[in-house]
Amino acid sequence: MSIATVSRVLNGRGNVAPETRELVESTVARLAGPGPRPRGPARPIAGSVFVRCPYVLTDYFGVIVSSIAETLLLYGRPLVLDAGESAQRAPVLPRLPGRAGLAGAVLILPPEPAADIETLRSHRFPFVVVDPRLPPPRDVVAVSAAHAAGARSLTAHLTGLGHRRIGVVAGPREWLASDARLAGHNAALADAGVLSGPGLIRHVEPTVEWGRRAAGELLDRPDRPTALIGFNDKAAVGALQAAAERGLRVPHDVSIAGFDDIDLSRATTPMLTTVRQPLAELGRMAVTLLTRLLERHELEALHVELATELVVRDSTGAAPAG
Repeated sequence: MSIATVSRVLNGRGNVAPETRELVESTVARLAGPGPRPRGPARPIAGSVFVRCPYVLTDYFGVIVSSIAETLLLYGRPLVLDAGESAQRAPVLPRLPGRAGLAGAVLILPPEPAADIETLRSHRFPFVVVDPRLPPPRDVVAVSAAHAAGARSLTAHLTGLGHRRIGVVAGPREWLASDARLAGHNAALADAGVLSGPGLIRHVEPTVEWGRRAAGELLDRPDRPTALIGFNDKAAVGALQAAAERGLRVPHDVSIAGFDDIDLSRATTPMLTTVRQPLAELGRMAVTLLTRLLERHELEALHVELATELVVRDSTGAAPAG
């Protein structure tokens, strides 16, 4: 093949077919050995940044994408946006290394299986994952919130108010954030000398409607929980609806809390106690990490977790007597 094609691969440029790129990289790996190193620093990778957010840009994803766009503007990087739920069905990742003009990508809660992420990494295409759905491979750069620590602080807040039967409207079982938040929840219960019963946990899609259904099941138990925690603020709003349908007062009869601290948490009556995720900072940190990759810096902290903050409002109170 031509010198120009090999040069484009070695310099991380686009406009190279994936099969060609793989052939060049495998040949370089086979021939690599002791020898003189090139002089001078490696040149930064030029081009646009592909931002994939295959979801509706609501107040959760919209905040992350907006902060990514603003930060890319500061770095002088053009943005190519791929958003909307219909984008979930498009096989985007395999085509990224061969797209002309792309320097790297930011992938927000990617729905693709881990194998697709690993394949993209094997092509040496620079990318950063924001809020990974599945545990990322060791050498994939990812940034997320400290889910376990946030959930632990929230449950500790409830046990400090005397709650011992705490129901959880958790996210899907296979989600990394679901596992981390349940681990934090169970740790706080253990600190209070309580074991979480499996009957007090429901795994659902984190929407208002599914939150309402799952909370209703928990509130209809003979040993009704005195507090409910939603996977996110939307699930917690569904729990507020379920409590209202049963004539339960919040927080006098049941306390309810969420996670994320989106605008919705301040639009309810009572306003939601929740855990604030640094959504804008997730986007800014993702761009910073990607920029370091594009400038060919070495990254040691590949998985970065940003601190969360407990926000106490009126939806949580002392456990009811008896």
